[in-house]
Amino acid sequence: MPTLEVEGVTANYGRIPILNGVHFVARAGEVLGIIGYNGMGKTTLMKTLIGLVPSSGGTIRFEGRDITREPVFFRARIGIGYVPQGREVFPRLNVRDNLRIGSSTAGARRDQVVHEVLAEFPILQRLIDRAAGTLSGGEQQILAIARALCARPRLLLLDEPTEGIQPSIIDHITEALGRLAKGGDITMILVEQNLEFVAGLASRALIIQRGRIVNEVSPENLHSAMDIDEVAGIHR
Repeated sequence: MPTLEVEGVTANYGRIPILNGVHFVARAGEVLGIIGYNGMGKTTLMKTLIGLVPSSGGTIRFEGRDITREPVFFRARIGIGYVPQGREVFPRLNVRDNLRIGSSTAGARRDQVVHEVLAEFPILQRLIDRAAGTLSGGEQQILAIARALCARPRLLLLDEPTEGIQPSIIDHITEALGRLAKGGDITMILVEQNLEFVAGLASRALIIQRGRIVNEVSPENLHSAMDIDEVAGIHR
C-alpha cells in the first residue's frame, strides 16, 4: 500500500487558485522530491498535505485512509510530520525542551525518544542547553528536523530544508536523512530548489508547474539534464 495518495487535489488562497488538480503517489519508504520555481505551489502543496491549507477538491489518503478533511493535529497524531519553510523552532526554549515538545506523544518514553533522535543528530548534543533562538540558521534547521522526528512519523514533509544554509550543515542534514531513508521505515516528501540535495536523497522527483505535476525525473537526470532548468525554472 502506498504511504500517500494524492488525487486531483485543488487549493486556493481566497479566490486565487494555487493547486490545480495535483496527482501523485508516494511509495512506502521512498524519498520523493518535488521541484519547481517560486510561486508554482510547492509550499501550498505541503501545507495542504499537513492540513494548514484546506483542499477545495480532490482526495488525500494516508496509508489508505482518507484524511482530506482531517485537521492538522489528527494528521500529526496518525504519523505525518512536517518541517516548515523557515524552521519555526521555539526560540526561548532550549534544544532539549524543543525536542521534548516534539516527543510529547511518547508519554513515559519521551526522554528515551529524545535520546534516540539526538543520536541521529550529534551536532545537537553540544547545543542541548542552548536557547533555540541563539542557534545559527543551519543549527535551527537541524533542530526543526530532529523535533519532527521525535514524533516518530511514518511520513515526513520537508519544505526547503537547505534554504539559506551553509554547505557544512547541508552535509549533516543529507547524512542524517540518508541514514533514515536506508532504514525504509519512513517516507519523505522533499520540496527543494537545491537539485544536488534532491539528487543525493530522492529516488525520483516530480516537477510542479502552475499548481500541477507536469513531469517526473530520475535522480541521475537532476545532475545533468539541461531541460530541468527550462521546465522547472531552477538554477544550479
